[in-house]
Amino acid sequence: MPIILTINAGSSSVKFQCFEMTDEVCLAKGQVDRLGSPSPNLFYKRHDSVTHQTNVPPVEYETVFHSIFEILLNIEKGILQNLNDIAAVGHRVVHGGSRFAESALITPKVETAIDQCIPLAPLHNPYNLGGIHACRQALPNATHVAVFDTAFHQTMPDYAYMYALPYSLYEQHGIRRYGFHGTSHRYVSMRAAEILGHPLTSLKLITCHLGNGCSLTAVNQGRSVDTSMGLTPLEGLMMGTRSGDIDPAIIFHLMEEGQMPAAAINQMLNRESGLLGISGIASDVRDLFRAVSEGNPMAALALKMFSYRVRQYIGKYAAVLGGLDALIFTAGIGENAPSIRATICEKLGFLGIHLDEEKNRSDEMEKVIHQADAPVKLLVIPTNEELMIARDTLRLIEGSGT
Repeated sequence: MPIILTINAGSSSVKFQCFEMTDEVCLAKGQVDRLGSPSPNLFYKRHDSVTHQTNVPPVEYETVFHSIFEILLNIEKGILQNLNDIAAVGHRVVHGGSRFAESALITPKVETAIDQCIPLAPLHNPYNLGGIHACRQALPNATHVAVFDTAFHQTMPDYAYMYALPYSLYEQHGIRRYGFHGTSHRYVSMRAAEILGHPLTSLKLITCHLGNGCSLTAVNQGRSVDTSMGLTPLEGLMMGTRSGDIDPAIIFHLMEEGQMPAAAINQMLNRESGLLGISGIASDVRDLFRAVSEGNPMAALALKMFSYRVRQYIGKYAAVLGGLDALIFTAGIGENAPSIRATICEKLGFLGIHLDEEKNRSDEMEKVIHQADAPVKLLVIPTNEELMIARDTLRLIEGSGT
């Protein structure tokens, strides 16, 4: 069975994992952080817990991949004898526009399409392409696959993905809801069906990806029918540093009355708002919990706002689905913050959501947290986007006869 490398190339970090797909074993994983700084850092962990951490030279972006391949080939710590052991590389690509409803083998036409989506994801797609170029140069014999964050949401109906703007904006500029975190929402939906012992095609699910970036998705019979992020990842829930939904007239008010330029407003909405903007302390809920314990009222307000807005969207999507079989929490906050899960669920009893506090606070990572007789099942499922990328990559290389 082939070894598959997954790459998640971002502006400030590159994450990677190597999978042996017979038993879906992660042989090694790591990341290079603080790209663009004077001292980028490489962290690496092998399946047998051998670890390695070092600074890497502040080189050109695509050159940083050389450090990744060097550690994978390292005689003492690596897992590869040569790079030809890698049969395929699955690349996370944030934006695929309307063209890609599923993952795709990377061809020159696919690269062009990813490039054409750069105006829709200027902070992501250029770096995704950089990772593709670097890996194709280093691994010319491997098959390369693009796995799109937006693909899962291409099943949304037009009345869900369209904005109430002149239709010509959609026709000329592709202005519509695309949604993100699709690989995560798809993985936890599939895993939920396995846990519940029901076909995914029989279930109505709401998946809550709650991390520094947050999104909810309404999943009906395995298909995304609505999601909270929009044209960009800024729309929807309150997040670590993103505002989420606001009255759009606020932007014009700030431009006219506050004399703020568009670039400053964009920076504020994406980098200076959300939990950070309200608390004035941090975007990380762990820091906010500590601040609340010390009596900080703004940290408490930020957490209340966060939970309130998640609860709003759950009610909205239960209506969209016409009922609900299970509610799923995943990602950093969703998996590790039981008090936030409890606060989100506390007023949702009318939907059949009844949380069991003891189960909610157990040490298990993957768990059911609903009361025994609750009509709606509550699940905590650690997301595994990398495994989903590896699975898609394997499926495509097997289908192509590679």
